Amino acid sequence: MLLLVMAVCLIGYHVYKSIKPPPPIPLPENVSEICPRVKLNDGRYLAYRELGLPKDRAKNKIIIIHGYGSSKLVDLKITQEMIDEFEIYFLLFDRAGYGESDAYPSRTIKTDTYDIEELADKLQIGPKFHVLGMSLGAYPVYGCLKYIPHRLSGATLVAPLLNFWWSRMPQNLLSEALKKLPIQNQWTFRVAHYLPWLLYWWLTQKWFSPFSQNPLTTMTERDIELADKHTKHSYIKESALRQGEYVSMQRDIIASFENWEFDPTELLNPFSDGNEGSVHIWCALEDKQILREALLYICDKLPWIKLHQVPEAGHLIIHEKQHFENIIKTACS
Repeated sequence: MLLLVMAVCLIGYHVYKSIKPPPPIPLPENVSEICPRVKLNDGRYLAYRELGLPKDRAKNKIIIIHGYGSSKLVDLKITQEMIDEFEIYFLLFDRAGYGESDAYPSRTIKTDTYDIEELADKLQIGPKFHVLGMSLGAYPVYGCLKYIPHRLSGATLVAPLLNFWWSRMPQNLLSEALKKLPIQNQWTFRVAHYLPWLLYWWLTQKWFSPFSQNPLTTMTERDIELADKHTKHSYIKESALRQGEYVSMQRDIIASFENWEFDPTELLNPFSDGNEGSVHIWCALEDKQILREALLYICDKLPWIKLHQVPEAGHLIIHEKQHFENIIKTACS
């Protein structure tokens, strides 16, 4: 009997170890000398990067929200001439758990949203700003439209993620959107939604791959070229994930696909009372990850969102110089 109890305890211990996420890898003590950071009211630090005109001279202030597995070091395909012409100040930052920003184990769409607002206030960029999010990194833009619409001068979502468990979207449409992805990806997102406590084990076990290993199932050939160029410097990804994948990419997946407090189709127009500003969604027509019909549905329900459909473009449209410049010109107009 004692041996049985010991065996059960031993098995239980190993199960617990396999599903319990590790703590974040500590940042170096001199991290604030590596890059600028601001201290938030809860004691965490956010790392940031500023580009373009000084904020006190800029007409357009744009906060860039990086995508999955990326960081504030994302390369913006824009010329200095265009920055000067449109008088742009860019603020990029590492979302919690990425790069040099402290991890937040309970990160959600709401906490990411208020991190953006507090960062803007700490840096004194002004009462209003434009938020631009790409791919999975677009989910905080939905949060800004919901929780801090009064702070926005505009919002842009580029190839934005779809939460397949939004409550007010047609379930057949969301099901179709989920089935657009490889079966491995589908099951990973289901685990993130229904069993988030199991996600760390799911993504680290060695029995099967949690994501499709064939890049052509989720990216066009041009996407693959762009991804190779974007990640050619290994230090960029190493810097983004320096605190570990759980507090960065895995928390991203959970925050993206957990139950939200709202559905995008419930959002109210933040510029309906004569306030200047606009909201844009950019849809790449060759995107293998995002269902075009789902974005069309959102824009049909919210006609104040301007939909831009870009032919011959894939999911990584943001890394195409011509398209990125068009996105920024539209955001500044």
